[in-house]
Amino acid sequence: MKFYNLPENPKAFIFDIDSTLYTNAAYAFEQVDCQVREFARQRGISADQARKMVADYRRKYAAENDGRKISLGNTLLAFGVPIQQSVEWRKELLEPADFLSRDENLIAELSLLSEHFKLICVTNNPVLPARKTLDAIGVSSFFPEIVGLDTCFKSKPALEPFQTACKILDVKENQIIAVGDRYDMDISLPLEMGMGGILVSGVEDVYQISKYVL
Repeated sequence: MKFYNLPENPKAFIFDIDSTLYTNAAYAFEQVDCQVREFARQRGISADQARKMVADYRRKYAAENDGRKISLGNTLLAFGVPIQQSVEWRKELLEPADFLSRDENLIAELSLLSEHFKLICVTNNPVLPARKTLDAIGVSSFFPEIVGLDTCFKSKPALEPFQTACKILDVKENQIIAVGDRYDMDISLPLEMGMGGILVSGVEDVYQISKYVL
């Protein structure tokens, strides 16, 4: 867990969901691969060919952009798949309850945090599968609002999802902490906006957040 410019008196948290509020390698892989397989089916190529296209593009992007990562949505967009199509694929293909289950430790931690801070999720998945994910792990009630891929039709690290979250929270940027597992997607831009950041390696780190902010 790494901390970046934590505000003295935070009022709110912006949480990423996938691989942040749960740790499940099989589901993390399936979220990407189910879309790559659908892309392959529609292009009339093999799944392995599509996987190589995605991996090669992401590798090239990182090499040309100081190692920064690119989201799957923006990768598919580069191959001519509109964000709106990515949204529909994810709505149809993602079933988090097949992989995830109720997390009592996370419930306890978020219950404590919600007593002191406003909480919201910003995710590169559409709102529907994101809400299903929160339901599966038992924490949906702590997040009345989700900013998803189909909220702004922009994929993190675009500015619009974070701006939308700040507007919903009605909290100044310098009083918000962004939490996520990918620096380039979840932390870097919020820091530029004046927020603090906590980079986690999985949900086990999230269990500990209250120790550092309360």
